[in-house]
Amino acid sequence: MREGSLDAPVRHPLRWNEPDFYDWDKIYVELERVFDICHGCRRCFNLCQSFPRLFDLIDDSPTGELDSVDRKDYKAVVDACTLCDMCFMVSCPYVPPHEFDIDFPHLMLRFRAAERHSGEKLGLAGEIIKTDRNGRLGAIAPWLANWGSDSSNGITRPLLERVAKVDRRAALPRFHKQTFQKRAQKVPAINRAAPASGRKAVLYATCFVNYNEPHIGDAARRVLAHNGVETEVVYPRCCGMPLLEQGEIGKVSEAARAVSGELETWIERGYDVVALTSSCALMLKFEWPLILPADQGVKRLSRSTYDLTEYVVDIAGKEGLVDGLQPLDGGVALHIACHARAQNMGNKAREMMKLIPETTLKQLPRCSGHGGSWGVMKDNFDAALRVGKPVIRDIHKTGHKYLASECPLAAMHLLQGLERLEADTPMDGHKPLPQRTYHPIELLARAYGLVEGSAEVPQEGETQEMAEGQRRP
Repeated sequence: MREGSLDAPVRHPLRWNEPDFYDWDKIYVELERVFDICHGCRRCFNLCQSFPRLFDLIDDSPTGELDSVDRKDYKAVVDACTLCDMCFMVSCPYVPPHEFDIDFPHLMLRFRAAERHSGEKLGLAGEIIKTDRNGRLGAIAPWLANWGSDSSNGITRPLLERVAKVDRRAALPRFHKQTFQKRAQKVPAINRAAPASGRKAVLYATCFVNYNEPHIGDAARRVLAHNGVETEVVYPRCCGMPLLEQGEIGKVSEAARAVSGELETWIERGYDVVALTSSCALMLKFEWPLILPADQGVKRLSRSTYDLTEYVVDIAGKEGLVDGLQPLDGGVALHIACHARAQNMGNKAREMMKLIPETTLKQLPRCSGHGGSWGVMKDNFDAALRVGKPVIRDIHKTGHKYLASECPLAAMHLLQGLERLEADTPMDGHKPLPQRTYHPIELLARAYGLVEGSAEVPQEGETQEMAEGQRRP
């Protein structure tokens, strides 16, 4: 037996259709096996709140070992896991094929799935993960939805905190009357002289881009069209990542079958599939095949899917991008999203941003702490800020003009953390904080001059602030 493994991580399919998957006795036996190995290693102590909670429980127990920790306290460890996958992909030396066979995130997922299987409900807190319903409602009257969700609203946010346990201080996504699907009816002209002319890509809009940040989709289409790529926009439904975080594996499988079924026709017509956010790309490429390992449509979709930055870098490496990228003055602080790293594709956002000439780039690979819906909850908001503090400090030190992340939710969280850090530790002569955040594709569009002036162009029925996306809350 080797002490640690140097082999590439291998993940086993989730056996969520088997009764043993939900057997609490077997779950606790596996938790204790894994927790005891983690206790002896402690390499992941600084990744998230799960591991400090586990180690504190052990260290404060009568024996200083796991055997004297009460099983009911394990739930606090499970609840702190955000399924970022960084322990599995980056830190743990005992993931399969090592014989210890540790997959900490999927064990936490199994615990939550067992809770759902046992009838434990999410309550009103579960309503915030119904992204398609919420997005459709928000698009009907975005001014009202955005007024109600604004963290400065002293009427609605305390009420939301009381009934749904969403922290009143947490910045929440904004809604738009013109969703990305509606905007996509206006097709950008294709540059037929571009080296990559002839490529075809179907953009999986994702719930977040479609309803909350459609300007990311606009920038992606502009950049790809400028580089000769014909694009179509498809959005059957959410990929199910918010459901997965809560252990709703069966509902995720329904989403996987529906989305893969619709995208299958595009794959057959020779289109590449491009997911516009990293979490959704991770679902299509990796999580769905582990949930439905025998589904051929899901497998084919996995092989055909690119993360957005991965796709642009693929064009750059094979055909080459169109010339004309101009420097971005002021520098870019680039946060590398955990779910981009978990795709094991290399640092594609950094590679893409390095294509912009004479632009200072600071790479920030640490976790933002947000963790999807986890970081906005009252019980987690302060912990989420603590987890993200190292990267927030790094951004503050750079003083760069632009703040970008492949994860729009992480970017929003980092911006809020920056404001708090600035308020607590003001620095004389420090450069002004960024006023908004960007997806890296937006900065590439800006470097190409595909964005008019210094802001996105509003669509019909939107204010300038709506068009520009996530501003400082």
